[in-house]
Amino acid sequence: MSVLAITGGTGFVGSRLIALALAAGHEVRALTRREQPAQAGLTWIRGDLDALEALAQLCQGADAVIHVAGVVNAPDQDGFARGNITGTANMLAAATSAGVRRFVHVSSLASREPQLSAYGWSKGEADRLVRASGLDWTIVRPPAIYGPGDLEMLELFRVARFGLALLPPGGRISVIEVSDLGRLLLALAATERFPGEIDPDDGREGGWSHPAFAHAIGAAVGRRVLALSLPKAVLMAGARVDRLVRGRRAKLTPDRVSYFCHPDWVADPAHRAPANLWTPQVPTESGLAETARWYRDKGLL
Repeated sequence: MSVLAITGGTGFVGSRLIALALAAGHEVRALTRREQPAQAGLTWIRGDLDALEALAQLCQGADAVIHVAGVVNAPDQDGFARGNITGTANMLAAATSAGVRRFVHVSSLASREPQLSAYGWSKGEADRLVRASGLDWTIVRPPAIYGPGDLEMLELFRVARFGLALLPPGGRISVIEVSDLGRLLLALAATERFPGEIDPDDGREGGWSHPAFAHAIGAAVGRRVLALSLPKAVLMAGARVDRLVRGRRAKLTPDRVSYFCHPDWVADPAHRAPANLWTPQVPTESGLAETARWYRDKGLL
């Protein structure tokens, strides 16, 4: 059993990670901004990535830090910088001060192309801080993450229900189911030393074309879909409309359009996790079907 300090524990990935960690017998400390229900084996620490005293308390006596928290959508570059760069710097400082050597950092494939988006730039800068930290670090760069509990892909499932998929221009992506990612993070936290960078995925060689993934979502909701690839200019116009309608809650932003339209978001086989450490267990077709069932159970689909 290990004591794990986890950030982002109230989010999609973090909440699944905590459930897996508790099921595996770990003791968990997790950061939260709001009051959370009590749970055996889990200690909530009130604060955020700017609360230095809370971060010190989070890391004290921990065997490993799994830094999941981050900003995936912000109105400007400063919002990404505060959440992803300054937040990571604060966590690294807290881990160092507390004597925690093992640091598992959740980044993104977007960091490979920092010039495309403020999000990718901020994740790349955070990665640079982790590499220079002197800690026993691993950087995990997940591709698109889906699964029960995810709300980022909900719109894709809703549109597919009407037999339609609105896609970026031609390109390929990798994906990973949230439980598979959680199992990888736990395996890395328990590994004594594994410096380096890992690009996990669902094991599909060469990733998915946008239409193939759209058809898989269609199958998950029981519909054949017509996949339409939209020019970048049309998606940018849609992003401006979404910002006008939903303001700061907009899901489609110009920053997201910039990296959505990049043709290659396939996990790099050169950064695959060693098979004796971790392999994906959730076939994407069944994972998407389970995600659709969760949406229906929650009345979202």
